[in-house]
Amino acid sequence: MSTPEEIVRAILQAMNDRDLERIRDLIAPDFVDHGLPPGVVPPGPDGYIATLTWVTEVLQVRYEIHDVIVDGDDVAVRATAHGVHNTDHLGVPATGKPFAMPTMHQMKFRDGLMAEHWGIRDEWSVLVQVGALVPSLPELAPA
Repeated sequence: MSTPEEIVRAILQAMNDRDLERIRDLIAPDFVDHGLPPGVVPPGPDGYIATLTWVTEVLQVRYEIHDVIVDGDDVAVRATAHGVHNTDHLGVPATGKPFAMPTMHQMKFRDGLMAEHWGIRDEWSVLVQVGALVPSLPELAPA
């Protein structure tokens, strides 16, 4: 049996390898991705694989793992998602430009399978990188 950390690393490697069927047996039948609006994809492996297919095929995301922290059945990952801005899903027309998006993920395991996922993505930084937003700082008041 694999540990939760090994499963998380295997899932991210399957994404990077573009071989998502490898993760089917690592996902709980009632798996929920809390980063998606309810009803967008069905729960379980089919829904998660559909989500990851879009992420890897459309956005061409590959993950670079920086930190993995494990506490029993909970795993936290800090990673950078390297991809290409190929859709208007962030509210601006696709630019085709590459991006490096900081991300944080928490996964909960049950009975040796990934049962839940929460993700935080720095989409603002993607919009800056692709030229859709220009960062600015408010003027500082004189001392």
